[in-house]
Amino acid sequence: MTIVRLGYVAMSVDLQNASPSQTMTFAQFKKIKDRDAAIRKLERIAVSNLENCLRLLKHNAGNQIHFFRFSSRLIPLANHEELPDWDYMKPLKEPLNKLAGYIKENPSRIDFHPDHFVVLNSPDKDILKNSLKTLAMHERLLKGMEIDTEHRCVLHVGGGYNDKEKALELFIHNWAYVSPAIQRMIMLENDDTTFTVKDTLYLCEKLGLPMVFDYHHHLAHHEEDDWQDDWERIIGTWSQSSLPIKMHISSPRSEKDFRAHADTIDPQMFLRFLQEVKGTVPEIHCMIEAKQKDAALFQLVKDMQESEGMKWIDQSSFIID
Repeated sequence: MTIVRLGYVAMSVDLQNASPSQTMTFAQFKKIKDRDAAIRKLERIAVSNLENCLRLLKHNAGNQIHFFRFSSRLIPLANHEELPDWDYMKPLKEPLNKLAGYIKENPSRIDFHPDHFVVLNSPDKDILKNSLKTLAMHERLLKGMEIDTEHRCVLHVGGGYNDKEKALELFIHNWAYVSPAIQRMIMLENDDTTFTVKDTLYLCEKLGLPMVFDYHHHLAHHEEDDWQDDWERIIGTWSQSSLPIKMHISSPRSEKDFRAHADTIDPQMFLRFLQEVKGTVPEIHCMIEAKQKDAALFQLVKDMQESEGMKWIDQSSFIID
């Protein structure tokens, strides 16, 4: 028996005018002649993004969804090299406090997946420095929402740099430059082009990090062994975490465009995965990565309502025997 909880990513297609990723480019920023006015505009956008996060959490609570990934684009131009004096957290105190209060009253698992430019195995010191600054921003946001920061940020291993073994060792080398506070936030995910399940497990086991298994990525990029051979090792990486094991679920857009995410989730593909893992863990949280966001979650639930061996707990959670 395993409890399965479904979540989705960043924004809703059902909830109107609630984007948490409203932005301003630096080119747009420079066009505003009064710099202070430009910064105030940035702050208004960031506050609006956080207010929309609260709307999204209320939408989730109304639909009994307990697992959600916040957008990593909540604060436009945060840490931009031309804005070193901007204390972007100061104007966000009130909306962050409101989020903290709501999350306390309506508990759910919240995390982040920083953008692809956050690369911890880069040989470029500036890229590494900027990556750490971005992760520090995520830590501040989590603390502002009074969320325990442990295991809240999913990262890919990074670039292969034409030598995968060297790239793995470079991740370990650069890990020494990552503060303990940032280290405790990190989870690692297998990707669809370079680092397989075994590659990712190597780092997770060596550094004591949880591994987020991406089923679609594995199907797109794996070597001789199948994922089932490593499932117990994946489970083992979560042994020191207070959170249930997490995985990503998405479906290929087409055979020709296999790596791209489809609008929704293929229920049979998902069920095949669940049949393999049921009973191996008490609870698993499945993050839906689909173009239709929450609508993909609702459709998946509808598609699986009649499946045998399932007992539904609420609108997004079920037990599979």
